[in-house]
Amino acid sequence: MKKVTVSILCGGKSSRMQSEKGLVLFQGTPFIEHIIEAFLPISNEIQLVTNTSDYDYLPYKKIKDIELDKGPIGGIYSALVHSESEINLILSCDIPLISTELLSELITKHTTDFDVSVFSDANKIHPLIGIYSKKIIPILKKAIEENDLKMMRLLEKVNHQIIEVAGEKSKEFRNINSLAELNELNTNLY
Repeated sequence: MKKVTVSILCGGKSSRMQSEKGLVLFQGTPFIEHIIEAFLPISNEIQLVTNTSDYDYLPYKKIKDIELDKGPIGGIYSALVHSESEINLILSCDIPLISTELLSELITKHTTDFDVSVFSDANKIHPLIGIYSKKIIPILKKAIEENDLKMMRLLEKVNHQIIEVAGEKSKEFRNINSLAELNELNTNLY
Protein backbone atom coordinates (compact mmCIF):
# COMPACT_ATOMS: atom_id res chain seq x y z
CA MET A 1 0.00 0.00 0.00
CA LYS A 2 1.05 3.60 -0.62
CA LYS A 3 2.85 5.52 2.16
CA VAL A 4 0.24 7.60 3.94
CA THR A 5 0.59 10.15 6.71
CA VAL A 6 -2.52 10.60 8.78
CA SER A 7 -3.18 14.01 10.30
CA ILE A 8 -5.97 14.55 12.79
CA LEU A 9 -7.15 18.13 13.08
CA CYS A 10 -7.71 18.43 16.82
CA GLY A 11 -9.22 21.87 16.50
CA GLY A 12 -9.74 24.00 19.52
CA LYS A 13 -12.22 24.27 22.32
CA SER A 14 -15.57 23.62 20.70
CA SER A 15 -18.16 26.15 21.81
CA ARG A 16 -21.01 23.68 21.26
CA MET A 17 -19.26 20.77 23.00
CA GLN A 18 -17.76 23.06 25.70
CA SER A 19 -14.60 20.96 25.90
CA GLU A 20 -11.73 19.69 23.75
CA LYS A 21 -13.72 17.79 21.12
CA GLY A 22 -11.21 15.04 20.37
CA LEU A 23 -11.14 14.07 24.05
CA VAL A 24 -14.90 13.72 24.46
CA LEU A 25 -15.69 10.17 25.62
CA PHE A 26 -17.68 7.79 23.45
CA GLN A 27 -18.18 4.30 24.95
CA GLY A 28 -15.62 5.24 27.60
CA THR A 29 -12.86 6.15 25.12
CA PRO A 30 -11.91 9.58 23.72
CA PHE A 31 -13.04 10.26 20.14
CA ILE A 32 -9.42 10.63 19.02
CA GLU A 33 -8.54 7.12 20.20
CA HIS A 34 -11.45 5.62 18.22
CA ILE A 35 -10.12 7.41 15.12
CA ILE A 36 -6.51 6.32 15.73
CA GLU A 37 -7.68 2.72 16.19
CA ALA A 38 -9.47 2.89 12.82
CA PHE A 39 -6.38 3.87 10.84
CA LEU A 40 -3.56 2.13 12.73
CA PRO A 41 -3.99 -0.95 10.49
CA ILE A 42 -3.32 1.35 7.51
CA SER A 43 -0.48 3.55 8.79
CA ASN A 44 1.38 4.45 11.95
CA GLU A 45 2.60 7.72 10.42
CA ILE A 46 0.39 9.87 12.62
CA GLN A 47 0.49 13.54 13.44
CA LEU A 48 -1.92 15.54 15.54
CA VAL A 49 -2.50 19.17 14.60
CA THR A 50 -3.10 20.82 17.96
CA ASN A 51 -2.19 24.02 19.78
CA THR A 52 -2.81 22.53 23.21
CA SER A 53 -0.94 20.11 25.48
CA ASP A 54 -4.18 18.14 26.09
CA TYR A 55 -3.07 15.44 23.63
CA ASP A 56 0.45 15.01 25.04
CA TYR A 57 -0.52 11.65 26.56
CA LEU A 58 -0.67 10.18 23.04
CA PRO A 59 2.68 8.94 21.65
CA TYR A 60 2.33 10.66 18.26
CA LYS A 61 3.95 13.68 16.68
CA LYS A 62 2.15 16.94 17.59
CA ILE A 63 2.33 19.95 15.30
CA LYS A 64 1.03 23.43 15.94
CA ASP A 65 -0.88 25.55 13.46
CA ILE A 66 1.52 27.64 11.40
CA GLU A 67 -1.19 30.30 11.16
CA LEU A 68 -3.54 30.56 14.13
CA ASP A 69 -7.34 30.82 13.89
CA LYS A 70 -7.60 29.78 10.24
CA GLY A 71 -9.96 26.86 10.83
CA PRO A 72 -9.63 23.54 9.01
CA ILE A 73 -7.79 25.15 6.07
CA GLY A 74 -5.09 26.32 8.47
CA GLY A 75 -4.93 22.85 9.99
CA ILE A 76 -4.62 21.13 6.61
CA TYR A 77 -1.92 23.62 5.58
CA SER A 78 0.09 22.91 8.76
CA ALA A 79 -0.39 19.13 8.32
CA LEU A 80 0.84 19.14 4.72
CA VAL A 81 3.83 21.40 5.42
CA HIS A 82 4.98 19.04 8.19
CA SER A 83 4.25 15.80 6.33
CA GLU A 84 6.88 13.78 4.51
CA SER A 85 4.29 11.85 2.47
CA GLU A 86 2.74 12.83 -0.83
CA ILE A 87 -0.50 11.17 0.25
CA ASN A 88 -2.03 12.65 3.37
CA LEU A 89 -5.18 11.47 5.05
CA ILE A 90 -6.78 14.41 6.83
CA LEU A 91 -9.40 13.67 9.48
CA SER A 92 -11.37 15.82 11.89
CA CYS A 93 -11.30 14.76 15.54
CA ASP A 94 -15.06 14.37 15.91
CA ILE A 95 -15.83 11.24 13.84
CA PRO A 96 -15.69 8.35 16.35
CA LEU A 97 -17.61 5.93 14.09
CA ILE A 98 -15.11 5.97 11.20
CA SER A 99 -13.81 2.51 10.20
CA THR A 100 -10.61 1.03 8.82
CA GLU A 101 -12.61 -0.28 5.83
CA LEU A 102 -13.89 3.15 4.84
CA LEU A 103 -10.47 4.78 5.21
CA SER A 104 -8.89 1.97 3.15
CA GLU A 105 -11.52 2.52 0.45
CA LEU A 106 -10.62 6.22 0.30
CA ILE A 107 -6.91 5.47 -0.06
CA THR A 108 -7.54 2.75 -2.67
CA LYS A 109 -9.79 4.98 -4.80
CA HIS A 110 -7.46 7.99 -4.63
CA THR A 111 -5.23 8.29 -7.69
CA THR A 112 -2.54 10.78 -8.62
CA ASP A 113 -4.98 12.19 -11.21
CA PHE A 114 -6.43 14.13 -8.27
CA ASP A 115 -4.92 16.44 -5.67
CA VAL A 116 -7.81 15.85 -3.25
CA SER A 117 -10.24 12.95 -2.75
CA VAL A 118 -13.16 13.29 -0.35
CA PHE A 119 -16.30 11.36 0.50
CA SER A 120 -19.90 12.39 0.05
CA ASP A 121 -23.20 10.82 0.98
CA ALA A 122 -26.79 11.71 0.21
CA ASN A 123 -26.63 14.66 2.59
CA LYS A 124 -23.33 16.39 1.90
CA ILE A 125 -19.66 16.37 0.99
CA HIS A 126 -17.27 15.54 3.86
CA PRO A 127 -14.05 17.51 3.24
CA LEU A 128 -12.55 16.57 6.62
CA ILE A 129 -12.32 12.90 5.75
CA GLY A 130 -10.05 13.17 2.74
CA ILE A 131 -6.77 12.63 0.97
CA TYR A 132 -4.83 15.84 0.35
CA SER A 133 -1.70 16.13 -1.76
CA LYS A 134 1.25 18.33 -0.78
CA LYS A 135 0.86 19.90 -4.25
CA ILE A 136 -1.95 22.11 -2.92
CA ILE A 137 0.22 23.85 -0.26
CA PRO A 138 0.49 27.06 -2.39
CA ILE A 139 -3.31 27.14 -2.85
CA LEU A 140 -3.83 26.71 0.91
CA LYS A 141 -1.27 29.42 1.66
CA LYS A 142 -3.03 31.85 -0.70
CA ALA A 143 -6.45 31.03 0.84
CA ILE A 144 -5.04 31.77 4.30
CA GLU A 145 -3.44 35.04 3.14
CA GLU A 146 -6.78 36.11 1.61
CA ASN A 147 -8.76 34.84 4.62
CA ASP A 148 -10.78 32.69 2.19
CA LEU A 149 -11.37 29.85 4.65
CA LYS A 150 -14.41 27.96 3.32
CA MET A 151 -13.65 24.28 2.69
CA MET A 152 -16.07 24.01 -0.23
CA ARG A 153 -14.37 26.95 -1.96
CA LEU A 154 -11.02 25.23 -1.48
CA LEU A 155 -12.36 22.14 -3.24
CA GLU A 156 -13.44 24.30 -6.20
CA LYS A 157 -9.84 25.53 -6.57
CA VAL A 158 -8.15 22.12 -6.66
CA ASN A 159 -8.36 19.06 -8.90
CA HIS A 160 -10.57 16.83 -6.75
CA GLN A 161 -12.74 13.76 -6.85
CA ILE A 162 -15.78 13.03 -4.75
CA ILE A 163 -16.32 9.40 -3.77
CA GLU A 164 -19.99 8.62 -3.16
CA VAL A 165 -20.94 6.43 -0.23
CA ALA A 166 -24.48 5.24 0.40
CA GLY A 167 -26.46 3.30 2.94
CA GLU A 168 -25.17 2.16 6.31
CA LYS A 169 -21.59 3.25 5.59
CA SER A 170 -22.57 6.92 5.58
CA LYS A 171 -23.25 6.70 9.35
CA GLU A 172 -19.49 6.63 9.81
CA PHE A 173 -19.22 10.24 8.62
CA ARG A 174 -21.29 11.46 11.52
CA ASN A 175 -19.42 14.21 13.28
CA ILE A 176 -20.43 14.93 16.84
CA ASN A 177 -20.48 18.66 17.60
CA SER A 178 -22.63 18.98 20.71
CA LEU A 179 -23.60 17.13 23.86
CA ALA A 180 -27.08 16.64 22.37
CA GLU A 181 -25.56 14.89 19.33
CA LEU A 182 -23.38 12.77 21.63
CA ASN A 183 -26.41 11.74 23.70
CA GLU A 184 -28.32 10.91 20.53
CA LEU A 185 -25.41 8.80 19.27
CA ASN A 186 -25.20 6.89 22.55
CA THR A 187 -28.97 6.36 22.59
CA ASN A 188 -29.27 5.18 18.97
CA LEU A 189 -26.36 2.81 19.14
CA TYR A 190 -28.29 0.11 20.98
